[in-house]
Amino acid sequence: MISARENLLNITNKLLTAGLNHGASGNCSCRDKESFLITPTGIDSSKLTTDMMVRVSLSDNASQPESKFQPSSEWQFHQAILEKYPEINAVVHTHSVFASSLSVLGQGIPAFHYMIAVAGGDSVRCAPYAMFGTKELSDNILEAIRDRKACLLSNHGLVAVGKDLNEAFNIAEEVEHLSRLFIEAKKIGEPLLLSDKQMTEVLNRFNSYSRWVKD
Repeated sequence: MISARENLLNITNKLLTAGLNHGASGNCSCRDKESFLITPTGIDSSKLTTDMMVRVSLSDNASQPESKFQPSSEWQFHQAILEKYPEINAVVHTHSVFASSLSVLGQGIPAFHYMIAVAGGDSVRCAPYAMFGTKELSDNILEAIRDRKACLLSNHGLVAVGKDLNEAFNIAEEVEHLSRLFIEAKKIGEPLLLSDKQMTEVLNRFNSYSRWVKD
């Protein structure tokens, strides 16, 4: 059985391969018992190894003594998400090109395509800007991700969450794709938005599909 550290490293590598992160940008974490593991700060993702993953408490900011590395400077919002939402077990943060391009405009993604439902609602919100590594940023993300599985961070990037790292990765990848579609469509004209009724139908279909897959 693959360990949490191995899983975290695998997802970090997938983010690099998919072009969703580069260098030391972005970070990801996963719940592990009464704490969580997160990628370290300031290290190129391509050079990471399993022993570099840092264990952090869910109740305070103390990294565990098993690692000589420091947690990502953005550990605080990972902790806040995992502490507030017990159904969430993984957080992926990217600086991917198209999602970040929308974020620097302070713009979320409206219901221009039915696949927006992958992110859990009829839009992907954009959290107001706050300095990285601050409680203010954590608070902004918690509000933007309420009843959602992803949000943009103004002048920053993207956060996606899931029941596990694979789901969080898949959502991040889909939101990046939707961001690109939205930007390309805006070059041609104004995208036609789906109505609230249409998106409710889509979300209901997604929910029933999820139950079917689970069964």
